[in-house]
Amino acid sequence: MFRRNTIYIYTDGSSLSKPRRGGIGIRYVYLVDNDEEFRIDLEEFGYESATNNQMELKAVIFGLKKLHQQNIPIKYNLIEVRTDSQYITGNLNNAKYSWLRNQWKNIFGRPIENAILWKELINQIGKMHCKVDLIWIKGHKKDNDNKAVDKSAKVSAKSILTPAIIPVKVRRKLSNQKTLRGSIEMKGQKVKIHIITEEYMKLPKRSKYRCEVISKRSKYFGCVDLIFSELHHLKAGHNYLVKLNTDANNPRILKMIEEID
Repeated sequence: MFRRNTIYIYTDGSSLSKPRRGGIGIRYVYLVDNDEEFRIDLEEFGYESATNNQMELKAVIFGLKKLHQQNIPIKYNLIEVRTDSQYITGNLNNAKYSWLRNQWKNIFGRPIENAILWKELINQIGKMHCKVDLIWIKGHKKDNDNKAVDKSAKVSAKSILTPAIIPVKVRRKLSNQKTLRGSIEMKGQKVKIHIITEEYMKLPKRSKYRCEVISKRSKYFGCVDLIFSELHHLKAGHNYLVKLNTDANNPRILKMIEEID
């Protein structure tokens, strides 16, 4: 299972609700000369308002960043990060190449979420002095190391919380519907919306809004969706009459016509 001259880093992220917070779990595993296994667990504080994907990314970043502090007494030429996050292993090459080259937007121009963390991860991998492989492992199976970091991440989320990695302003939702991407079709229409959350995305320089339609005559009345915009002055908890674009792959608010009661 483990090879010599390799450092294994097990990572996991956790996100809990009410209130939203997250935590990370990190474990280092390595073999010494007699093939005895050694393990080091890190205890880290949690984060306010964190999503699961943010915590999965942060766990890998921290695992790599703090490796040199562990006084590991072996020479190694490979770091193998083991994570149960397909979000990370499935998108790493996109982040390294196409997203970075396209200024943190996808091929449709839609902003990449958590871009600031993806950039930090790529930079951290580049700082390591040996090859780094990210390997997906199935979560919650009979793997004591994987189970250990899963438990650590949940403990971290319940510990002292540090400020949110990506600040998000949140207000009460009026609709009883859940957020469903694509539930508000982009037809260039004018529509009244209520802003539930506002988030400024630094790298693509876009704002992300979770909003619900409050136009009672609209067939989308009550629908809750994520829409992006180059307009950064819309506020959570406020209502607006806006004009949408016509691109389902890159939903955007093009214009704020007026603020309404």
